[in-house]
Amino acid sequence: MKSRDSLIRLKRFQVDEKRRQVMQIETMVAEFERMAGDLDREIKAEEAKAGITDPSHFAYPTYARAATSRRDNLRGSADDLKIKLEDAKVALADAVEDLKMVETLDDREKANERGLVAQG
Repeated sequence: MKSRDSLIRLKRFQVDEKRRQVMQIETMVAEFERMAGDLDREIKAEEAKAGITDPSHFAYPTYARAATSRRDNLRGSADDLKIKLEDAKVALADAVEDLKMVETLDDREKANERGLVAQG
């Protein structure tokens, strides 16, 4: 009985940990996308102020060029995190399935024990 309870607690802990990982990655993706959006607005403002929107133009604003690079890096990082997010969601689903299986086995064993006690 104790080992079953310990196993259930372990599986619940694993589910909670996987759920925290999913939430953390989702938060990071949202933050990176927000930051990239902010940089988009700053780039447009800088281009409007300079009157030059062509990045290959010799007088294109240096800040806009640097901000574009940072924005692109953020988007790339967000894309990488989205892949990790999908993996984390799969791991969470697997952990939930493991927990359900252990809980179902525990319920069956308890029902069998109650049946044996009632017969005895």
